[in-house]
Amino acid sequence: MKKIKIIPLLFCVLMAGFGQNLQAQNVKPGLNHIALYVVDLKKSTDFYKDFIGLDTIPEPFHDGRHTWFAIGPKSHLHVIQGAKAVTPHDMNSHLCFAVPDVQVYVDKLQKANMNYVNAGGEAKKVTLRVDGVKQVYFQDPDGYWIEINDAKQ
Repeated sequence: MKKIKIIPLLFCVLMAGFGQNLQAQNVKPGLNHIALYVVDLKKSTDFYKDFIGLDTIPEPFHDGRHTWFAIGPKSHLHVIQGAKAVTPHDMNSHLCFAVPDVQVYVDKLQKANMNYVNAGGEAKKVTLRVDGVKQVYFQDPDGYWIEINDAKQ
């Protein structure tokens, strides 16, 4: 009779330890990288480096098909050549970069004759969100949408 009572107790102890191991392994992930598949690596590299203003970082492949950019602490943008064609992308799927002053960036877009829209798709308009953040959207050479805003956080 004593053996029967020990088995359920042993099972509970083992399961409690198993649950603690699962909790210890349940760490919240952090952003490592975003990858964009592009048609022309040079064109996209120039766009993200010279127009967006991102810094390139070393990439391990050295195969002429990759450019890596720093986009935050321990976070990267990987631009990878190999796409067969530019494809349409919905504006709701976008990369967003914050700047101190959206109007300064709008001036840069206008000077470069870049088309930009507000969140509603209206050309040459800036969105003022309900939280006071200003934003505009435009596309990279492969049609990926970019948002520029002045969010403080």
